[in-house]
Amino acid sequence: MPPLLVLAGTLVGIAAVRWAFRTAGRINQELDEVRTAIFAEPQPAEIPTLRLDPVTGAYRPG
Repeated sequence: MPPLLVLAGTLVGIAAVRWAFRTAGRINQELDEVRTAIFAEPQPAEIPTLRLDPVTGAYRPG
């Protein structure tokens, strides 16, 4: 009986490692797709700054 338990434990361990490996690969692939999508978008050349309008006291792009 103990050799059967060792065999069953080994098979369960192998299945768990395969599942973890496949899941990690899938997650890494999804992360790579997101990274390439983020860097593929054009980034604004300049971040607009806000300046205080002395007449109204409001901040406006300038």
